[in-house]
Amino acid sequence: MPRNLILITYDSCRFDSAQAAKAPNLARLGELEQRYSYASWTAPSHYTFMMGLVPHLSPPNVYASEVYKEDFRKWGDRLDIPDLSFGTFLPQLSLPGMLKQYGYRTNARVSMPVLNPHTVINNAFDDYQLMSNHNDFKGMVDGITFSRDQPSFHFFNLGETHYPYMLDDASLPHISGLHGVAKTLSKGGDAGGHIQKSEEMDIEDFFQDEVMRGLHQQQIRCVEYLDEILGGLYDKAPSDTWFMIMGDHGEAFGEGGYFGHGPVMHEKVFQVPFVEGLRPRKARLI
Repeated sequence: MPRNLILITYDSCRFDSAQAAKAPNLARLGELEQRYSYASWTAPSHYTFMMGLVPHLSPPNVYASEVYKEDFRKWGDRLDIPDLSFGTFLPQLSLPGMLKQYGYRTNARVSMPVLNPHTVINNAFDDYQLMSNHNDFKGMVDGITFSRDQPSFHFFNLGETHYPYMLDDASLPHISGLHGVAKTLSKGGDAGGHIQKSEEMDIEDFFQDEVMRGLHQQQIRCVEYLDEILGGLYDKAPSDTWFMIMGDHGEAFGEGGYFGHGPVMHEKVFQVPFVEGLRPRKARLI
């Protein structure tokens, strides 16, 4: 039987946030790579993932078409399906659609409203839900189930690393200068992570280095929070489960005068973490 597949996106998480985080469970899965997203915001990035393409390495001196073909070929190794190739994805170019051909049950739990089940990304999923809580990776893990008789694909889109990078007061450290900023921005941003500036703070104050560093630190802390839950997911998953964890795009924290993502052309918005591998063995008790 083919391997189970769990594909997790840390929404808006840029590479250096994942690299700086104390995230031992990410490290257990494999080497964290810096890769590049195909798009600068959530919806188009995830459409690309659901085609079967993951963040790329931007290799020089190659034909782009060969990069795509190699990416599709790798699915055979990941899932232990020897005959899987680019042609297997045609004509739909759909990862969940292809998996259904091999008998998979396809499941999705998403955090971002732009990925809601009424959008076309829901095509070919058996069970697709938008979470009621923006930050509920724990709820996703608590609800996951596996069958001994059927392989499954689980797609998780996580909002904890998305602006405003806030969990709850009890799980966040105090960062000087940041909590006042968070309060003035309590009216938040839109689904793309863009700021709706409060009248209490002008744009010059918002782009102070301290504020930008504080927000970046919050994203790092959210990666660390997710890592604790990730360990529990490893424990629940069967040993023949292939994990893929990646950012859908990055975030600018003041570099070049930018904050956020979407209509932002800056390298930090395209640099994302990527790691994959077979479910790590359970950690030994010392």
